[in-house]
Amino acid sequence: MSAGRYAPSPSGDLHIGNLRTALLAWLWARRSGRDFLIRVEDLDRVRPGAEQRQLDDLRALGLDWDGAPVRQSQRLDLYEAAIGRLEGEGRVYECFCTRREILEAPTAPHHPPGAYPGTCRDLTEAERAVRRAERPAALRLRSEVATFTVADKLHGTYEGAVDDFVLRRGDGVPAYNLAVVVDDGAQGVDQVVRGDDLLASAPRQAYLATLLGTAPPTYVHVPLALNPAGQRLAKRDGAVTYAELRDAGVDVFALIADSVGATGSSPRELLESFDPAALSTQPWVFDPPVSSGR
Repeated sequence: MSAGRYAPSPSGDLHIGNLRTALLAWLWARRSGRDFLIRVEDLDRVRPGAEQRQLDDLRALGLDWDGAPVRQSQRLDLYEAAIGRLEGEGRVYECFCTRREILEAPTAPHHPPGAYPGTCRDLTEAERAVRRAERPAALRLRSEVATFTVADKLHGTYEGAVDDFVLRRGDGVPAYNLAVVVDDGAQGVDQVVRGDDLLASAPRQAYLATLLGTAPPTYVHVPLALNPAGQRLAKRDGAVTYAELRDAGVDVFALIADSVGATGSSPRELLESFDPAALSTQPWVFDPPVSSGR
């Protein structure tokens, strides 16, 4: 199976920027003859009712998908199997560092601030035993490369840093970078359309995919929606969700369709005029019609 996907986290309602990314993911998948899947990434913060509202908003936008949505919380065995495989190959080690310790530690010149400096990489068993008594260990990948290169349909060739990133957090929850790679591989997702704020994470994920025996997907990192101040769009900006904009008299679908340079009254009609090559790489500035009053 060949598929694209949209993978929201049910931590709140989708704003119009999220909905725009979902429509672009749908358009890219359908235009290329792929299935389109929905995956609920619910391993972290979950707000009651958010998942259903998100799915309702996607349907209201006219999107459809193949099969039932899957939830990461129901796929824990897949993540543990992947970690077990990497452990068996000697690619995993325990890490006891706090986030603050990592931020304050010096890093290699080619790594961005906050990259893991390898503090726990070569601890002895005795040292690990002492640290285990202090706090639970996270599990990190013992990376064998410093950078990895991916191909992106909008950004071209992109080389990014790869550090020893977390596979399982200290609280036992699988990390995002592991779960997304395992899920994409298991679901046959070979096209990933998502916000360009995640471009920097693509090299890590593509590298991990190769270690797990999966070809990295085709990436399309699309521009984010920003408010007039140039900041990431958020609830505090006012009317930004589907329901709020609808109640304010906004034709949400028409607004998003215009922002991607396509015409039509439904996603299917947009397929005829949507030109992936013409999509701007600049952020889409959205001025909410109803202010938050702040």
